[in-house]
Amino acid sequence: MTTAKRLPSPAMEAVLLRSNVPNLPSLIGEYADHSASTRQLSEHTVRNYINDLVPFVEYLDEQQTTNLNNVDRLFLRGYLASLITAGYSRSSVARKLSALKSFFRFLRQNNDLELDQVDLVTGPKKEKKLPAIASSHEIDRLLDEPNTATDSGVRDRAILEMLYGAGLRVSEANALDISDIDMTTREARILGKGSKPRIALFGNTAGKWLEKYIQEVRPKFSSRKSDSAIWMNQSGGRLSSRSIQRIVKKYALAAGLDPDFHTHSLRHSFATHLLDGGADLRVVQDLLGHSSPATTQIYTHVSAEQARKVYLNAHPRARKSRRTVKSRDSDE
Repeated sequence: MTTAKRLPSPAMEAVLLRSNVPNLPSLIGEYADHSASTRQLSEHTVRNYINDLVPFVEYLDEQQTTNLNNVDRLFLRGYLASLITAGYSRSSVARKLSALKSFFRFLRQNNDLELDQVDLVTGPKKEKKLPAIASSHEIDRLLDEPNTATDSGVRDRAILEMLYGAGLRVSEANALDISDIDMTTREARILGKGSKPRIALFGNTAGKWLEKYIQEVRPKFSSRKSDSAIWMNQSGGRLSSRSIQRIVKKYALAAGLDPDFHTHSLRHSFATHLLDGGADLRVVQDLLGHSSPATTQIYTHVSAEQARKVYLNAHPRARKSRRTVKSRDSDE
């Protein structure tokens, strides 16, 4: 049995040795060559694509299918079901289906195979990953990390306070100008996603640090009155979104927070803590600038998950191991 010159997947080569589908080794080899040369994919990416086809080749063998033209929608649904039964996550199943669709498109374009049924099959919906958040105590630790005896420490403290206190996206914080802030009402004019304006509120603590930064530190970074940006670097330029992300990451690691904690986690924490405190979902939606309440709904799931963890850790009966409870009658 011959294979194409390029097949960077030992796992696939082993499976193909058992395959009864004529020319399948050469077809997969041609697809690998095409992906590397025409599509200019790296060898690592090509290997991943080929590896994602391994379960499909195994399923062909299990179903004793020797003709690829017999692969119809029903067959493909059975294949996807077998992946789920085998324990693959939804995202893995979706990725393997995507790889199969790419392979079948190649076969339609370059070989006498129809294989049009695969495009009619949709994969499982991706699982919604709950956003990383921090408890209020962890947020306190984070906010206390900057050394406010230094100018950059005051600026960084003000940035952290505003990100958490107003629930800002990093792009929104980066775009803030002096004229966007009203210290009297504790409001910030925000241009959100899709250039949608909104008013963000911030509390007294965030306001105190923001005012200290604007009055005492910002003039040292830039003395030009024409500079409109609030957040400045020490060279007098607007602080970039990437710089703000690095600032948050630095202090999050120093505070011992989850390694996955990032700038947007402050926004997640802002929303979750509001809901935990009894805020109405619609109000939180407006504060976040979400167009749909469905987008905000995920934070109710986070709160429920937190409530479950607190219950399991704190309630004395919840911590007891599950045991079979015998009735009194059974003891008599």
